[in-house]
Parts: sequence; C-alpha cells; structure tokens
Amino acid sequence: MNYKKLYTAINYLVAAVWIANGLFCKVLNLVPRHGEIVARILGDDLARPITIAIGISEICMAVWILSGIKRRLNAFLQIIIIGTMNTLEFILAPDLLLWGKFNSLFAFLFICVIFYNEFILKKKIRR
Repeated sequence: MNYKKLYTAINYLVAAVWIANGLFCKVLNLVPRHGEIVARILGDDLARPITIAIGISEICMAVWILSGIKRRLNAFLQIIIIGTMNTLEFILAPDLLLWGKFNSLFAFLFICVIFYNEFILKKKIRR
C-alpha cells in the first residue's frame, strides 16, 4: 500500500471538512443551525459575527493543514478544538446538532482519523 498517497488523501479530506464547515456552514450561513448553536452558547447579540469568526478560523485551519507547516502541532490543536467544540455542543445544544448527542460519535471518529493520519500513518511513511 502506498502510505504517502493515503496520508495526502486524508490530509485533503480533513482540510475539506474544515473548509466546508467554515465557509459554507458558517461564513455563507448555508446551514443556519451552526449560528443557532453559537447563539445558544454565547447569546444572540454577537452570534453572527462570532459564527463568521469561527468560520474564518476553520478556513485558516484548512489552509494550515494544506501548508504542511508544524503538522503535529496542527493535528494536536485540531483534536483539542474538535473535542472542546463537541463537548460544549453536547452539553449546551444537543437538540441543534444534526444527529443530536450521536454527533459526538462522528466527532470522535474524525479525531481518530486525524490522530491516525499524523501520529501513526506518518511514522509508517518515515520507515
């Protein structure tokens, strides 16, 4: 198996998830539920600007992934961010999540993919 191609493909897939969630769901507001979650957690007054800021941050995360700079730090921060965001959503807005509390399973699987790609698959490439 060509581990390098798999590693690259997973990087592109993970970056695409960040872009889709950041640009389409938050900045362009094509999935208003994301703004509703922010409003539930932080209040209505600043929900839209904060949602846009989160979306821009997610787009920046995708750019960082694709840049290849400090990959391990990037993966670590992705794991922390995904875990934190999903824990807050699980506790404070489970009714607004696409799959309710079941969303946490998908977040965990995404975390596992990121961990596998950077901390396991990357080692196989180095060998």
